[in-house]
Amino acid sequence: MAELAQIHAEAPASTGGSTTTQYLRAFAGLFLRDLHVLRRELFPFVIRVCMNPLLFLFVFTFIMPHMSGGASMNPTAAMAGGNFSTVLLPGLMAVAIMFSGIAAVALPLAQEFGVTREIDDRVMCPLPVAAIALEKMCFSAMQSIIAAAVVFPLAYYIPTTPVVAHVSNWPYLILVLILASLTSGALGLTIGTSVKPQQIGLIFGVVVMPITFLGCVYYPWAALDRIKWLQMGVLVNPIVYMSEGLRSALTPALPHMHPALILGMLVFFLMLLTWLGVRGFLRRVIG
Repeated sequence: MAELAQIHAEAPASTGGSTTTQYLRAFAGLFLRDLHVLRRELFPFVIRVCMNPLLFLFVFTFIMPHMSGGASMNPTAAMAGGNFSTVLLPGLMAVAIMFSGIAAVALPLAQEFGVTREIDDRVMCPLPVAAIALEKMCFSAMQSIIAAAVVFPLAYYIPTTPVVAHVSNWPYLILVLILASLTSGALGLTIGTSVKPQQIGLIFGVVVMPITFLGCVYYPWAALDRIKWLQMGVLVNPIVYMSEGLRSALTPALPHMHPALILGMLVFFLMLLTWLGVRGFLRRVIG
């Protein structure tokens, strides 16, 4: 099987129109296969996407305002420096994108690279091995966009205080969603190919949770200006640019990074994580 994978990896990207068409059909076939599996597991997927943001919204934007007598007395809102529900809307969408992307790639890879080596079935597909890794990224990006769409009404309608969201530039919002979703899939690919299958659960506690809480999800990046070392330190976290990108697109009245910086860093992290993930995928499959 390793020899077959090596042949696929060394196959030319294109030797003519027929080869390109064959690759596109094989890529679409893998994508449709994964889509069929997702359709059969749609209910667990929705539950996985909704549970964390639903509980967070219910506790911090519904229960606490009622307990404190109003949003103005909510300590969480005061910590956020404004309407916490509005700050939270893009942040929770970013979390949904990230968790969905990682869960759609890293967790299945842990199983496919396990003892049963289910990944070998995918390697039989008439595609270069790198293209199989990219298909996983694209499919996870689709799931991430669905997750963001599912979370949006929850974060918009559940909070007691009204959420002020306004989209003035739809192409920019769509571009941020696509880049953030692809980046989360690339992050999942990097994680799934960098750790042993039996250690994948540990990664969520050691890596995923810290980058979430330090990813400007529950507060704008500008709010860290009094902790300069932390404000500079979190810039290496790709989740920061997902949160800030959605914040600038959905709630432009709140403080946020410059859109050009957001898009540039999302492209940078997408390229970096894709390179790391594909290299790790080739190493695990061929090596």
